[in-house]
Amino acid sequence: MRARAAKHGRKVRFGIRLHAIVRETEAEAWAAADRLISRLTDEDIARAQANYAKMDSVGQRRMAALHGGRRDKLEIAPNLWAGVGLVRGGAGTALVGDPGTVAARMQEYQDLGIETFVMSGYPHLEEAIRFAELVFPLLGKDAVTLQRSSQTGGAFDIRARAAS
Repeated sequence: MRARAAKHGRKVRFGIRLHAIVRETEAEAWAAADRLISRLTDEDIARAQANYAKMDSVGQRRMAALHGGRRDKLEIAPNLWAGVGLVRGGAGTALVGDPGTVAARMQEYQDLGIETFVMSGYPHLEEAIRFAELVFPLLGKDAVTLQRSSQTGGAFDIRARAAS
């Protein structure tokens, strides 16, 4: 993809949107993941999956194919959990594990060419603090520092046009 873009004088960058469930140990992280969906009934899951099946979204169809609406098929790759996608649209996968494991998985994505990570979690504030305290120190300063050259504001950002 990058080579194709370069032929047209363009540069593409790749990013990924994930939730994070990080705890001091792997066991604690997986227990937290299980708790997130512990109160969902099979009917809740079936109802949500039926709604997603009506959507035109290719991403939603791919998410459904990963887990099939089943609780026993949620670890779709090492430390990659699809439980959020059972009843929530959009980003439905989470990195689950201890800080070292989550940082290592992020490095694997980076090795594949991912440059930007959009991370979240549940509950939002608590997981953000936990991620900052446990994972950021393992990523290195450059990984968590916003560089001026990487700032964008989207299609309506006048700074992007002025710099062109």
